[in-house]
Amino acid sequence: MTAQYSPPGDTWYRSPAPKTGQTDDERIKDITVLPPPEHLIRFFPIQGTPAEALVSNTRRSIQRIMRNEDDRLLVIVGPCSIHDPQAALDYARRLADVREQYRDTLEVVMRVYFEKPRSILGWKGLINDPYLDDTFKMEDGLRMARAFLLRLAERGLAAATEVLDTLTPQYLGDLFAWSAIGARTAESQTHREIASGISTPVGFKNATDGSLEA
Repeated sequence: MTAQYSPPGDTWYRSPAPKTGQTDDERIKDITVLPPPEHLIRFFPIQGTPAEALVSNTRRSIQRIMRNEDDRLLVIVGPCSIHDPQAALDYARRLADVREQYRDTLEVVMRVYFEKPRSILGWKGLINDPYLDDTFKMEDGLRMARAFLLRLAERGLAAATEVLDTLTPQYLGDLFAWSAIGARTAESQTHREIASGISTPVGFKNATDGSLEA
């Protein structure tokens, strides 16, 4: 991609309002306003590109597989999470060769998890803390994530992810071909509603108790 990203300025969004009173934001230390999704999408566009065609076609292929209209096997493979985009792109280059080699029997999609659900404390992923130093520069994380997904698609690979919240899909949802609702959130009403609205095929993991009937 040759698009250049410009840091946000005060001309297109307002700084957060101060606390409205003593009972407001009692547990919030600081607020940093993120750019709106359309700003990031404008600098890293997908519309009308080969990447858009790849994502769209892969979604359709996955839907056909899930409906037993395509006898190929859907294979979602990749690292637990993305922490080093350059290393992940090297992995993607190798995986793209495998995808091409087995395209008649497998639909290979790369696992690209930028966020990590945590039952206890721990690193929450590239979007939340891209520099792994507790600075939590989410704007940089979102920018890095979108740039990575475009480069991945340019290499002929579609991406799969886990949906953790309502925010991230607004920035990145058009670049994913498959989404998962994880074990920790499979019983969440909010996540079930998200699943009904996002554009990708969706898979639900079984609940944390391990029950197959959940």
